Amino acid sequence: MKREYDFSKARRGPVVSLPRGKTRITIRLDDDVLKWFREQVHKAGGGSYQAMINEALRRHIAAERESLESALRRVIREELRRAG
Repeated sequence: MKREYDFSKARRGPVVSLPRGKTRITIRLDDDVLKWFREQVHKAGGGSYQAMINEALRRHIAAERESLESALRRVIREELRRAG
């Protein structure tokens, strides 16, 4: 290590910049939830458990946005296709 370092051109902020559309937060997840996502990534042979959590949250949001009428119509169509 050097005895002195020149910080005259240094900038405040994160060392690694975040990609657009991403926000770094601190979140507390239950151990069993985190373990499940990590196991799924391991079973898949690799990947990102964080991406899997994002996808699970997106699916939940989409399901919450779907109206009851739309959900019923979708389920009925699916069942009619299976029966027919």
